[in-house]
Amino acid sequence: MQLESILRIMNEAEKLGKNLKRIREAKNISQGEIGRILDVDKGFISNIEAGKTNPTLATIAKLAKAVGVSVGELMK
Repeated sequence: MQLESILRIMNEAEKLGKNLKRIREAKNISQGEIGRILDVDKGFISNIEAGKTNPTLATIAKLAKAVGVSVGELMK
């Protein structure tokens, strides 16, 4: 994979994480609550918010549903 592609993916992961955190906090939802909904550890949610992991599309869809927004809203 070329460096440009890697950097683009990393940028998208950071954007997703920031949006998730902003939306989650605005709706007063904890990382633990999202973790329970998705049946994952809250550390996984923390890593997504920090842009340290690149979740699958299925996980992104579940995250969007958990915080009550569209995938597009979560990814913008």
